[in-house]
Amino acid sequence: MSTPTSSPPLPQQPKFSDLPLDKEGGKWNAWGLYGKKDELGMLRRLTDRKVVESAREEIRTGVRISLNWPLDAQGTRPLFSRQAFHKHVYQKPPRIVHDDVWTFNTQSSSQWDGLRHFGYQKLGKFYNGVTVEEISGEGATNVNGIHVMAEKGIVGRAILLDFHSWRIANNIAYEPFKTGSIPLKYLKATAEAQGTEIKFGDICLIRSGFTVAHSKLTADDIEVEAAKVPPEVSGVEQSEEMIQWIWENFSAIGGDQPSLECWPTQKDWSLHEVLLAGWGCPIGELFDLELLARHCKEVNRWSFFLASEPCNVPGGVARYTNSRSW
Repeated sequence: MSTPTSSPPLPQQPKFSDLPLDKEGGKWNAWGLYGKKDELGMLRRLTDRKVVESAREEIRTGVRISLNWPLDAQGTRPLFSRQAFHKHVYQKPPRIVHDDVWTFNTQSSSQWDGLRHFGYQKLGKFYNGVTVEEISGEGATNVNGIHVMAEKGIVGRAILLDFHSWRIANNIAYEPFKTGSIPLKYLKATAEAQGTEIKFGDICLIRSGFTVAHSKLTADDIEVEAAKVPPEVSGVEQSEEMIQWIWENFSAIGGDQPSLECWPTQKDWSLHEVLLAGWGCPIGELFDLELLARHCKEVNRWSFFLASEPCNVPGGVARYTNSRSW
């Protein structure tokens, strides 16, 4: 059994203009910042001290809110051609006992993308230069697996940027199931309208309104959207300004949308490449943020304490969030 360890001191944070750190690596990479063999990436910003301070400041009422969309929320046709959730419940006679078996794609509901999920497409490498062969080839290892993140979880101060409410109040159109971008200026305006302070190392969650829109689709609508390859969804913009904003502020970023960013990408690169393969920054998708948004509005505060316990699957690619806010 491993022994709990305290967080090591953080190295000096490079300026965005200093990236890429590894000149042989991918666009804007930070390879080697936490060591050549590091598998945690930007989660190292969630130091023990920061977690303690965040718990003290953010846990005020004891109200606890689940951020987990049901595992079967996408029904039989999840987007991105992913497998649907199946549950098999069976009795074990002659006893009055039941067991169940679940099968599902870890990215068909609320989930964190791990560091094995998306690499630099042209370079063919993942975080800290890990190759496809090291993950899925002969002699593959568990390098960059989700079990590393599961050791301490994704825990700390988080903020909700309720773009969905802000854009309705400002009469701004948004179509979740069409390729389109949420500009950085809108996210900054949302934070300003909420009076939300952003602190270094925060976990950022963005409510786009995707799950609200999905709940209104008919079965035929879902078939149409699921048949699109690649899917067309709106999300945060691909821009250097967006990348810099994330680098300078957060330890992880996610939201209620299925890809976080606009998809298909509108550039010759994607946020997935830079965040996951470049920085080791987890990307959260398909979070259920509806109750949280309602509570934040009621208490007029959009920061909270987040605890997310990824499943301890050695060598796993992604994981159901098991997330809860306080």
